[in-house]
Amino acid sequence: MTDPNLPPERVVVVEPPRQTTVNVQPERSGGGGGAMALIVGALLVVVAVIAFMVWNGNSNPVDKVADTNVDVDVNLPDPPKLDLPNVEPPTLPSPGPAPSN
Repeated sequence: MTDPNLPPERVVVVEPPRQTTVNVQPERSGGGGGAMALIVGALLVVVAVIAFMVWNGNSNPVDKVADTNVDVDVNLPDPPKLDLPNVEPPTLPSPGPAPSN
């Protein structure tokens, strides 16, 4: 019970304690797996290109072409001209003076 002789601003109300729950996710390790796969893939491509260039030797497939003299005609005939009637463009009337009120 509260004392009736205490002023109202000194009345203390006691509440039950509140409980707060905090969920903390554990840190993820190894998050760079996608980047690592990209780097390894790029390195494999570079090694494959270098290996092809080294073990290809001097055998260039372009050198094995028998005849390098190729004659290609790229000139096209002119298209036929169309026989169209001569039509004058439409004319617009010139603006007149503003109407008087």
